Amino acid sequence: MTAVARRRAASIAGAALSGALFGAGLVVSGMTQPARIVGFLDPLDGWDPSLAFVMAGAVTVYAVAYALIRRRAQPWFDVRFHVPNRADIDPPLVIGAAVFGIGWGLGGLCPGPGIVAAAGGSTAALGFVLAMLAGMHVRHRLGAAGAGAGAGG
Repeated sequence: MTAVARRRAASIAGAALSGALFGAGLVVSGMTQPARIVGFLDPLDGWDPSLAFVMAGAVTVYAVAYALIRRRAQPWFDVRFHVPNRADIDPPLVIGAAVFGIGWGLGGLCPGPGIVAAAGGSTAALGFVLAMLAGMHVRHRLGAAGAGAGAGG
């Protein structure tokens, strides 16, 4: 096996391990249960603050890991870091964030927990994932159609 093939295999294995760990964390924290999310978003009817604690823990771990990783000269499985360089806020970003938030509030799922819950056999989550994939496909098609006009894709 060549060095490039080994690096690619290690990258895929690392991504699979990270995804499995993330999914397990979602299950353990209860974030694959839509009622838990809706309970957090509804402060007038038995507010459930557990999502805030999960978010705070995640942000803390990410901030520390990001600071440590950025000190490295290069990542383990690539030749350079791929960090976004855009900082502008444009209409597609605002519209996408609004659609995401509305869907999250109505359905109680976002992509990560939705995929984990669907893999666990939840038919409601499977419907959510299929709708999400359809929406991604439509957005991709709209982005490709508008690419000449300056729209993102």
